[in-house]
Amino acid sequence: MSQSPALRIAALYRYPVKGLSPEALETAELETSGYFPGDRLYAIENGPSGFNETVPRHLPKVAYLMLMRNEALARLRTRFDDATHRLTVEADGDPAMEADLSTAEGREALAGFMKDFLPQELRGVPRVLAAPPGYRFTDSRTGYVSLINRASVAATEDLVGAPVDPLRFRGNLYLDGLEPFAELDMVGRVLETESGARLKITSRTVRCAATNVDPQTGQRDLSIPKALMDGLGHADCGVYAEVLAGGRLRPGDGLRVIG
Repeated sequence: MSQSPALRIAALYRYPVKGLSPEALETAELETSGYFPGDRLYAIENGPSGFNETVPRHLPKVAYLMLMRNEALARLRTRFDDATHRLTVEADGDPAMEADLSTAEGREALAGFMKDFLPQELRGVPRVLAAPPGYRFTDSRTGYVSLINRASVAATEDLVGAPVDPLRFRGNLYLDGLEPFAELDMVGRVLETESGARLKITSRTVRCAATNVDPQTGQRDLSIPKALMDGLGHADCGVYAEVLAGGRLRPGDGLRVIG
């Protein structure tokens, strides 16, 4: 067992609606074999995808509205209330709408808003989907929890020659205390938190064109996957992990590496 006393959680984020804005968390309660709490609970179908809520199967992210192709989504700021499932949306700083996503009427209201907001980018009538139990609208089939090494983000700045907001990578856990891209060599290892939560790193995260979009402005202003490929020979930054044991996470918590 190796100790990594400098390895710490720098920040926690969730994305209640796939493709929409992140929410910073002060605490997150992981459940064994579960997803990151409150993450990717809803997705906005971009025309008929064949998604079946009774027998859900993972679909490619192009089935949904998302930043890789719909960068205007970054102009929206959203807040989600766990207790009421009410989503509040601001567009370019102005109040735009509110909807209870636990109801069919609320989901239809959000879909109608997107129909007006992205009229040229829809392949059909948009539909807001709710994740059934045991399922989330993650990019990866095994994307239970996404981890981002902030040192890797800093190193990516050198590759692209410009500042890079870590939120471009849309992770759940942002980590400090690792060397740049050290997370990529940790597949198979386990991270244990102070609360006893254990995360097993399962795969590297291949970055897509969503990282090219500035999450503050919605402008497609960088070429991060290309810069990674040119500089490192791959487009990987960050990793996915599964939850072996549940527990509470907080920014500032230390982690140790097992294995």
